[in-house]
Amino acid sequence: MSVLFAPLVRHQGLDGLSDRRLLRELAYVDGRWIAGAAAQRFEVTDPATGATVAWAAGLEADDAGKAVDAAQRAFAEWRGLLPRQRAAILRRWFELIVAARDDLALLMTLEQGKPLKEAQGEIDYAASFVEWYAEEANRVNAESITGHLPDAEMVVRRQPLGVVGVVTPWNFPSAMLTRKAAAALAAGCTVVAHPSSHTPLSALALAELGERAGLPAGVLNVVTGDAAMIVGRFCADARVRAMSFTGSTEIGRLIAAQCAPTMKRLVMELGGHAPLIVFDDADVERAAAIALDAKFATSGQDCLAANRIYVQKGIYDRFCRAFAARVAALKVGPGLEPETDIGPLMHARAVARVDDQVRDALARGARCLEGGAPHEAGPLFYRPTLLADVPDEALIMREETFGPVAAVASFDTEEEVVARANATEYGLIAYAVTENGARQQRLSRVLDYGMVAVNRVKVTGAPVPFGGVKQSGLGREGSRHGLETFTDLKYTCIHAA
Repeated sequence: MSVLFAPLVRHQGLDGLSDRRLLRELAYVDGRWIAGAAAQRFEVTDPATGATVAWAAGLEADDAGKAVDAAQRAFAEWRGLLPRQRAAILRRWFELIVAARDDLALLMTLEQGKPLKEAQGEIDYAASFVEWYAEEANRVNAESITGHLPDAEMVVRRQPLGVVGVVTPWNFPSAMLTRKAAAALAAGCTVVAHPSSHTPLSALALAELGERAGLPAGVLNVVTGDAAMIVGRFCADARVRAMSFTGSTEIGRLIAAQCAPTMKRLVMELGGHAPLIVFDDADVERAAAIALDAKFATSGQDCLAANRIYVQKGIYDRFCRAFAARVAALKVGPGLEPETDIGPLMHARAVARVDDQVRDALARGARCLEGGAPHEAGPLFYRPTLLADVPDEALIMREETFGPVAAVASFDTEEEVVARANATEYGLIAYAVTENGARQQRLSRVLDYGMVAVNRVKVTGAPVPFGGVKQSGLGREGSRHGLETFTDLKYTCIHAA
């Protein structure tokens, strides 16, 4: 909903904010908080209750162009700072994020719905990228080349690209901003960012903290409003030298096409359809715990979620029983309730998609061991669901599932399950549970994914080059590779005779 004059509404949960200035509803452009030329607003609601949390500024294409103007103006000064000067500002930003952890997590839960304990974990994750890149800013060194010319000195250095466009999703509204923006800022680039209109408050709060940390005007801009209009403007502007996007493969393809005329650098973390393979040498209870974490974190709204769980026939029935008991114990409710494990889905479309996949699987012969229907907690809640004997032709085995539904199928041999796991256009992450060391090594090679997790779920972090292959993305985020993405190599050859 977009209106010219938004009513002032106070969500009861906002009473828990200790720093009210972190609730920002205006966009942040060129060091100023602005409503945009049209002064439009759009509603940000709590998915758990439907209550209004805030009315955010709905900027338009011309406003997005002004953000690029500001970032372009700020670029020369920002790139001209010594790396240690940029690092000091990033370090201060990190410290402010850590200090504001509880407030940032509360804002995230109110606008996104995830359980508060998960939101707090995401703030820690988001802060870790700022800390990492504050350190990496000092490590972008020139390199000399062993000469092939007798009268020349040759040097290669990395130079910042310029203005970077950042587009972030609603499922990780803080961590995806810092993972992208901190890398670009450390490299000496300036940023124009567009957060999801479902979750703009997290990005705006981070911008507020960035301003307090000393980020100069125009270095970090957060442009809220209609995605097609704003992101389209970023894509069309030749001054935006790179676009970093996290979201669906469908939208990623559209952004890539829009960027082609200006030959932008692209960094894309797109859809996932992760397999989790459990071999019969695995400990069943441990495997069930791994499956629960891999599937139900962020209420299943995670591109890393295990969408297809393959279990070898020797332990299939025991695994299903153990997994079902764990799924049944999950607590559903609003994210602010301390016992909640599964919060609401983001919108009604997500609920409908999940329910369609469940009904399709059941119609094709799958068995429902737990859940299988919407939850009475509210219109955006869905029961944690476990489906067994799911055939490969079911929708849920072919399409990404963004919800709390686990699909399990059996397999006979390693060769068979690898072929089934790889039979998808996606290639972000794959999980395996096995005690066989040789098999662990084989799987890391033959599974066609950018990342492979063996006997564990948590594998990501600031030092890790995060990304996928095939239709799951381009490039890597995190690690030194994430910073180098936003640089160009410049080769200088000096006559030295």
